[in-house]
Amino acid sequence: MKIGFLGFGEAARAFQKSLGEKDPSLHFLAYDILLDRSESSPIMRAAIEDSGTAAVETVAGLREADWIISAVTADQSLAAVKAVCPHLVQGQVLFDINSVSPERKRECAALIEAAGAAYLDMAVMAPVHPRGHATPVFVAGGSADETSSDLARLGFDYRVVSAEAGAATAIKMVRSLFVKGLEAITVETLLAAKASGCFDDILASISASYPGLGWPETASYAFERTLRHGKRRAAEMRESAATLQELGLRGALATEIAAVQERMGTIGKPEAANQSLPDLADAVLRARLKAG
Repeated sequence: MKIGFLGFGEAARAFQKSLGEKDPSLHFLAYDILLDRSESSPIMRAAIEDSGTAAVETVAGLREADWIISAVTADQSLAAVKAVCPHLVQGQVLFDINSVSPERKRECAALIEAAGAAYLDMAVMAPVHPRGHATPVFVAGGSADETSSDLARLGFDYRVVSAEAGAATAIKMVRSLFVKGLEAITVETLLAAKASGCFDDILASISASYPGLGWPETASYAFERTLRHGKRRAAEMRESAATLQELGLRGALATEIAAVQERMGTIGKPEAANQSLPDLADAVLRARLKAG
């Protein structure tokens, strides 16, 4: 069985590693747009080949795969599908694990199915490390039932939620409004507390009022995740905003969450990241004020 990756970033690499460990007989190939750029091609090619995966020179090379796992940035998910469509063959299944709105997945499904291949909406519901492809996922689409036996054999932790593409990602997009929103409100509250000189009082008050939040540990985790993954989370929240708009609701809250995540991701991990929560908040605050 050959599994191809359309995009070879963090999620694809995690899936490839764990799938290879689960079934050493699998063959892997990958195409990433970074292979087309002179400045990034050597690094991406090394990442692909060092994992035991064959790098294909163009998206057309994915024609050889039985399964194609699309794992690109949210803003490139439709463009990636449009690029691969002319090269699809009957019998292939494209797994769309990108964090995008239900409407985007339905649009992608229509293109893939018109090209003669099958489409599966797969929503990854937790960080891909350390479980890789065994991270809990929801799946939806017309090919969900017929791929179930292979998913089970390969050790996917999955649940089929619907035969309609978009139903799996809808769960993720709505859930993300809360999860990523909680991260954003945590870091913004503690940065404001630091700026106003009441950090210890705010930390103690919220910890006492909401013991279930697990502060300060989860507050430190919120800083770490937004600093490390804020840019990617921002893209996901913009898709959450689109989801809300499609439902006739207001996406403004999700848009603001995206802005917080984006600002944190732009800072990156400061020197104080391995220090205490107050020191980390202070370092982030200084970086935020410097950035404007």
